[in-house]
Amino acid sequence: MAVGALSHIRVLDLSRILAGPWTTQSLADLGADVIKVERPGQGDDTRGWGPPYLEGDSARSAYFCSVNRNKRSLALDLGDPAAAGVLRKLAGECQVVVENFKRGSLARYGLDYASLAEENPALVYCSITGFGQDGPEADRAGYDFMIQGLAGLMSVTGEPGGMPMKVGVALSDVLTGLNATVAILAALNHAERTGEGQFIDMSLFDVTVASLANQAANFLFTDTPPSRLGNAHPNIVPYQVFEVADGHLILAVGNDAQFGRFCALCGLQEVAEDERFSTNDARVRHREELVPQVAKAMLGKTRAAWLDELGKAGIPAGPINDIGQAFSEPQAEFRGLSAQVMDDDGRPIPTVRSPLRLSATPPELRLPPPRLGQHTREVLRELVGLDEAAIDALVSSSSGENSR
Repeated sequence: MAVGALSHIRVLDLSRILAGPWTTQSLADLGADVIKVERPGQGDDTRGWGPPYLEGDSARSAYFCSVNRNKRSLALDLGDPAAAGVLRKLAGECQVVVENFKRGSLARYGLDYASLAEENPALVYCSITGFGQDGPEADRAGYDFMIQGLAGLMSVTGEPGGMPMKVGVALSDVLTGLNATVAILAALNHAERTGEGQFIDMSLFDVTVASLANQAANFLFTDTPPSRLGNAHPNIVPYQVFEVADGHLILAVGNDAQFGRFCALCGLQEVAEDERFSTNDARVRHREELVPQVAKAMLGKTRAAWLDELGKAGIPAGPINDIGQAFSEPQAEFRGLSAQVMDDDGRPIPTVRSPLRLSATPPELRLPPPRLGQHTREVLRELVGLDEAAIDALVSSSSGENSR
């Protein structure tokens, strides 16, 4: 069995909901030992964000399970001074801390970066907040939906003239988790070379604005905010959803050569030769004249016929699948995107395979999403060195035992 690329790394995970757990699950998939600290009795809020849940287990929702595999759960109450002291000691045994508490709130427990770095100067400490550690909004709570609106993402999502729409998944959280993972890996590389740790300030707002990509550049180049175009593209035409004889499909013409082949395929040769449409620049400028002609031509064949002909002509096109159909795609089945991780009772728990395909150190499904406090005693014995009497006292003072 391959050894994970991060098997030498231990992570203290003080985060909950999505952005932080997405970060730490990525590190865990790559082999890191991630210790997830949760509140006794309740745990991560997403444990109860259902249905659906694991059968017979209302404390492990599908939402929770989607971002908490390969972790160990430690149930301790931060408000208990003894528990906070244990967590400070545990942080000294870790290379990474990830948290998403309100700015400055962990200082009261001695779990802020400045306090922990005194004892562990190589520590990489990642703080994830809505708006970052400074600025006029730094103390404001930030949630994915609100951030998608505030950062401009919703202004370019939805039909022209219709209601602005959020993306169908919590994309600001997911993108922040991905960016936080990149930052942590960079900081670990620096720490391993120099012995110097650092503080990482991750902001959902910063990440979402930065992820606007060409739409942000369109504004910066023109000083004109982009508008909603539905399924059309602001910089490429034709590149959108079209109705066909029995449904819809995506046509994604990416260059002039593809456009020429497309026109030949659907009997629009004269359109390809028209100077208003012969280049992408011209097609974008004359979008309103071109798209109705393409739309009319697309109605003449079924989706299956179009996909077959467009594929043979090397013109990008595809169906609009629901999620079940996506998992049933031959490519998804071949790549094993739907996977299972075994619970300790032998029950398979569905999960999505990590997209990170490393040839020598591939991600592994080592641990199922944990029950609340499942590894409390194990972690306290192994990493903090407490005996059973001390563990009993600590668990009792932290509002009850949740481990077995």
